[in-house]
Amino acid sequence: MSALAAESGAPGDTGWDEIVRVWEETDAPEGSKVEIIEGVVTVPPPPSKDHNTTAALLQRRLYTKIPESWEIYQTLGLEVPGISDLFVPDLAVLPVSSVLGKGNRVPADEAELVVEITSKRNANHDRIKKVHGYARAGVPLYLLLDPWHSDRPTATLYGVPQDGTYRVLASVEYGEKLTLPTPFELDIDTSVFPLG
Repeated sequence: MSALAAESGAPGDTGWDEIVRVWEETDAPEGSKVEIIEGVVTVPPPPSKDHNTTAALLQRRLYTKIPESWEIYQTLGLEVPGISDLFVPDLAVLPVSSVLGKGNRVPADEAELVVEITSKRNANHDRIKKVHGYARAGVPLYLLLDPWHSDRPTATLYGVPQDGTYRVLASVEYGEKLTLPTPFELDIDTSVFPLG
């Protein structure tokens, strides 16, 4: 795992620029998602086939509901303002116009929905750090799919970000349906997601 800490801890500062340069130049194994979490460049192992299957199944459903001017990205860096975080969610739904000509990263608040699927080794990043980061950025909806949650796989939808905190809009165990609100208006059958 590569690691380098930002001195200042805020995007736009010289320390942040150096961290982003390391992030952009990190030579990670194929399939890995390089992120910056609390000023440290991290390279978790590539996700499992079950993890990828979950993302693919959800992506297929989301395409039935999003406008033609939106897209679903799997390897897009979302920069969180004011803190030294740059996340690469499993899925990010945002207008294509937000991404065109902006390189490998965009402000996180451009996203309409972000989806993270926990992995056994780094689940706490998704459960804690990213919940606060996405809320702080003002991402309207954050869907956490957590097959590793205390022997009870859980899907949790966060929304209404305010002062760096989300409200839990819905939380269901795998096997139940979870509904994404407007603009998606999509029922997600969590029973189709593999465990692990």
